Amino acid sequence: MDTLVKLLKDNNCKITPQRIAIYQAVKDSDEHPNAETIYKKLAPTYPTISLATVYKSLELFSGLGLIQVINIGENSFRYDSNTASHPHVVCTNCQKVEDLDNEFFKHLSKRVESLTNYQIMNQHLCFYGICPFCTPS
Repeated sequence: MDTLVKLLKDNNCKITPQRIAIYQAVKDSDEHPNAETIYKKLAPTYPTISLATVYKSLELFSGLGLIQVINIGENSFRYDSNTASHPHVVCTNCQKVEDLDNEFFKHLSKRVESLTNYQIMNQHLCFYGICPFCTPS
């Protein structure tokens, strides 16, 4: 939380209990929540919070490099407190998002650079499929 407070102060942003709670909700989740999920989780504790506040705070945190945005398709955004570049797998049925071990993909950027002569700055790699819970037995 010290990093959050310092970054907000350094960027002349208000430090509010709602902003801190929104960041904490992303940080504490390994489920890559969307804005609506965060809003529903926090609304009972913060009855004056709005969905717009959640979206604006998530946009701010992304801009400050505190979280990363994962677009899982059709403008459906999920949020991850792990800002290091790493791949994800997404269930096309239930929209569950999981991290993948980057060990298998750590050399992929270098390979793409050698194939294209691009200087790769970042990557967003998502695999799409049906998770074990949604696969019919």
